Amino acid sequence: MRLVFPTNEDIGYLSKRGAHFGKAKFYTIITLENGIIDNVDVIENPGHSANGCGDAIANIMNLKPDVLIVSGIGGSPAKGFANVGLEVYFDKDSLTVNDSIDKFLLGKLKSIGSSGTCSTH
Repeated sequence: MRLVFPTNEDIGYLSKRGAHFGKAKFYTIITLENGIIDNVDVIENPGHSANGCGDAIANIMNLKPDVLIVSGIGGSPAKGFANVGLEVYFDKDSLTVNDSIDKFLLGKLKSIGSSGTCSTH
């Protein structure tokens, strides 16, 4: 399973999570096998261009995620991810990717469906 996390640092699963998926500096991609971290990749967020949130959705989908875990996302991109079939989970409390992975594996994170978590989009 591939989990994608917006992050502000490039230090793997110890990275601090980004406040908003589209404005994070990096995307940390965690591959889990049987609930254990098998691989960690970090890429720089290519950002938005003229297509705005559509570009951000494409950027994430190019990473071939099974799940996106965010600490903030607007309504338009949340709907966009729902439309392409990507499940998005909300975690406002975990400081690092590793902490958020633990919560995800314990079933403590909720899927947001097509609802955003902030009102700026």
